[in-house]
Amino acid sequence: MENPNKSVGILAMAATAFLWSIAGLFIKVIDWNPIAIAGMRSLIASIVIFGYLKHPKIHFSFPQVAAAIANAATMLLFVSANKTTTAANAIILQYFAPVLTVFIGAILLKERTRVEHFTALPLVMAGIVFMFFDELSYGKLFGNVLAIMSAITFSFYFVFMRMQKDGSPLESILLSHWLTAGICIIISLFLPVPHITLKSLVAIAVLGIVQIGLSAILFSIAIKHISAVQGNLIAVIEPVFNPVWVFFAIGEAPGIHAMIGGGIIVLAVTITSIINARRKE
Repeated sequence: MENPNKSVGILAMAATAFLWSIAGLFIKVIDWNPIAIAGMRSLIASIVIFGYLKHPKIHFSFPQVAAAIANAATMLLFVSANKTTTAANAIILQYFAPVLTVFIGAILLKERTRVEHFTALPLVMAGIVFMFFDELSYGKLFGNVLAIMSAITFSFYFVFMRMQKDGSPLESILLSHWLTAGICIIISLFLPVPHITLKSLVAIAVLGIVQIGLSAILFSIAIKHISAVQGNLIAVIEPVFNPVWVFFAIGEAPGIHAMIGGGIIVLAVTITSIINARRKE
C-alpha cells in the first residue's frame, strides 16, 4: 500500500534537487568572487526562510546546531573545491555522500537501509562517473580532498536534519545561512569589491530566493517523511539537470556519456523511490 507521507517527501526532495541544480546556470552570469556569491546568496535566503517561519524556534539543541554547522561547512567546502579542482571532480566526490549516509544513518538514526537502497547506490555512483567521465582529471589533490570533506559534511547534514523529523528542521537551515553569510562577509572584506550590475543583482536574487530559499523550505518538508539515505539518493538527480540548463542557456547538447549516466541515475532513483513510497510505515 502506498504511503502518502513518503510520496510527499519524495516529491518535495525531487523538487529540492531540481532547484539546487539551477545554481551553476545563475552563478555563471555573476562576475563576483565565489565567496561574495555564497555570502550574499545565504543572506538573501535567510531573509526568505525567516519570513516563512515568522517566529523561528531556535533552541540550540544538538541536532539543530549540528545540522546548521554541517550545511554551512558543505556550502563553503564545495565552493572551495570548485576553485581548486575541476567541477566534475567536485560533483562526483561530493555525491559519494549517499554511501556515507548509509553507515552514518545506521549508527546515529538506527534507520534500516533497505535492499533497494543497496541496489541503487552502485548504479547511482556509476551513473555520476559516466556523466562526467570526459571531464575527470588527476593531480588536483587538495581540491579533491575538499570535495570528499564536503561529501562527509553533506551526509551528516541529512542525518542531523532527519533527527529533527518530529520538530522543525528549517531553523537549522536558517542558522546555517546566517553562519555562512557571516563567514563570507568577513572574508569578503579582504577581497576586491564585486562589480554590481543589474544582471548580477537579478541572478543573486534568484539564487537566494528560489534556488536556496524555496529549496530549503521544500527540503525541510521532505526530510520529515523520508529517510536520510533516501533523501540523499534523490538529491543525486541534481547534476542530471545541469546539462539540461546548459542546453537551454547556450544550446549545447549533452554528450552521449551525460545522457547515459543521467538515465542510469534517474532510473535507479525513480525505482527506489517507488518501492520506498509503497512500503508501509
